[in-house]
Amino acid sequence: MAFKGKPPGSGSGEMSRTTQALRPAIALSEAEARRARALRRQGEAPPVIADKLGLPLEEVEKALLQMRNPRPETTRGTLNVTLAAHRFVLSERQGEEPLWQTMDRLVDELIRRRAEASRRSATRRTGQAADEWLPGLDVPEPQG
Repeated sequence: MAFKGKPPGSGSGEMSRTTQALRPAIALSEAEARRARALRRQGEAPPVIADKLGLPLEEVEKALLQMRNPRPETTRGTLNVTLAAHRFVLSERQGEEPLWQTMDRLVDELIRRRAEASRRSATRRTGQAADEWLPGLDVPEPQG
């Protein structure tokens, strides 16, 4: 019984429609917003960006507030696990496989190992047949 997960959908990682609907409208074109965000990533201050692009400061600030920025000190990894568990999963990756495949492989291994352990303990409880613990010996047939 192999564990087979479902890969993430094509829209995974994108902003939800609800979040987009709740954000204020920006009076900038997508290209203007992109240019403003690029300047911000280069270290420019919002008033300087507004002057450079000839855009209203308020609209530039709205565009910059919606930027995604990396968090320098995360307490959790992309797996929503502790950093130690995240490092372990990353160390188990084979080549450039996606994390979801790594997780599927690890969960599959866990399921198989638990099934093996369960079979071993069941064999210990019920006792092994003579040919299992003394291979090659003929078990005498009962007379009668």
